[in-house]
Amino acid sequence: MTAEAIETGPRTGDSSSSAGSGDRPLRIALLTYKGNPFCGGQGVYVRHLGRELARLGHSVEVIGAQPYPVLDEGVPLTELPSLDLYRQPDPFRTPKRGEYRDWIDLAEVATMWTGGFPEPLTFSLRARRHLLARRGEFDVVHDNQTLGYGLLGDLGAPLVTTIHHPITVDRRLDLAAATSRRRRASVRRWYAFTRMQKRVARKLDTVLTVSGSSRDEIVEDLGVRADRISVVHIGADTELWSPDPSVAEVPGRIVTTSSADVPLKGLVHLVDALAKLRTENPDAHLVVVGKRAEDGPVARAIERHGLAGAVEFVKGISDAELVDLVRSAQVSCVPSLYEGFSLPAAEAMATGTPLVATTGGAIPEVSGRDGETCLAVPPGTRTRWPGRSPGCWPIRSCAPGSARRGASGCSPTSPGPGRPPERPSCTVGRSPPAEPGPAGDCAVLAGDGGPGRRNPRRGPGPRDAAPDPGMRLRTPIPDPDPGPRDP
Repeated sequence: MTAEAIETGPRTGDSSSSAGSGDRPLRIALLTYKGNPFCGGQGVYVRHLGRELARLGHSVEVIGAQPYPVLDEGVPLTELPSLDLYRQPDPFRTPKRGEYRDWIDLAEVATMWTGGFPEPLTFSLRARRHLLARRGEFDVVHDNQTLGYGLLGDLGAPLVTTIHHPITVDRRLDLAAATSRRRRASVRRWYAFTRMQKRVARKLDTVLTVSGSSRDEIVEDLGVRADRISVVHIGADTELWSPDPSVAEVPGRIVTTSSADVPLKGLVHLVDALAKLRTENPDAHLVVVGKRAEDGPVARAIERHGLAGAVEFVKGISDAELVDLVRSAQVSCVPSLYEGFSLPAAEAMATGTPLVATTGGAIPEVSGRDGETCLAVPPGTRTRWPGRSPGCWPIRSCAPGSARRGASGCSPTSPGPGRPPERPSCTVGRSPPAEPGPAGDCAVLAGDGGPGRRNPRRGPGPRDAAPDPGMRLRTPIPDPDPGPRDP
């Protein structure tokens, strides 16, 4: 074990079950350079994947850096700490002399000083050193989108890599949103690590991704051969996300989750659409699960439209409180300009809450057909669009005692796009969904745009939307004006 690795051991238990398939259980090293359990996708993906692999009888050890993931019973965590340069409350800090341990730390600070994002590279170098020191202890190494140079070559075990979507997509959207030459230069410098990720991805033998859309983007943007990519969809945990008729619907409530005020998430478009909606439906209001940004496009849009009393940000809520919040909404929305999957779409549908979702990226693979399982909207929609009734959001009027339907008042009768799987799976992730409830008398009226995304985190403890600058690699681009953003 290397000097910087701190073996915490199994935090909540030890995996002792045997593999249900009859195959020899595998010893898996699951790598995550970021694991924030409170917002974004990496920590949630690692937690659920690790848990399900352990349930199948495999021995899973997560190796990660700050912010560390919260893991379930049977999945130990080995901490491989970075210098944590983007931590709150002092992001972009310069470490004290005594914090430097080796040349990797120096490279991490130097890259930050020059406006780049170092963590995928520096974590991969630390992980390589750690894995080689433990040669023979693992049967497979599973990397969660680090894609750093340190993971090329011999690691002591075969490498499998999950790419949720190419971060080149984020780069394009941020460049398109940049309003000055200085800002565009800053964006290009920040995303310089995507050149490394392209080179690494092309050399990988096995790549997993979460949707067909992401597979196509990986082929086109990263140059990975299609025959090396396998699609493994993510599943909504329907033990947690399920209808509950006892939860009262709040008139006009629209719910979304947003981990950051960044162009990709499309939250600013939702705020603009809300302003238009309130001219015809004064009860309409938005609840955002996430931290309110003090400055930025969303904060300015709220102020410009006078929506301070109609937009609420919540954080620090438990899983049960979050599920009930979605159940209580008249509409759940996904306004993202692009998503590699969109788990919140599946989660909302699993609770029976009507869904408005954009057609960005892989969202249609999750949300299903427009008018059947959701109302589909072009990304960036702020006003009415052709073929829709004017000025209304999808409003549900269910008969007393009837269960809410799967999505937007429509209940698909067979598995397919938009049908949430039974629970997250480490192999297929698309088990048959729960049976839909009674039909009821549901009316769906169309409307504009809709809100963002979230990923589930089961188990006790608060859900906090505290910033995590490295989550899914959408980190705060250094800007002379606003402070650092949540990714």
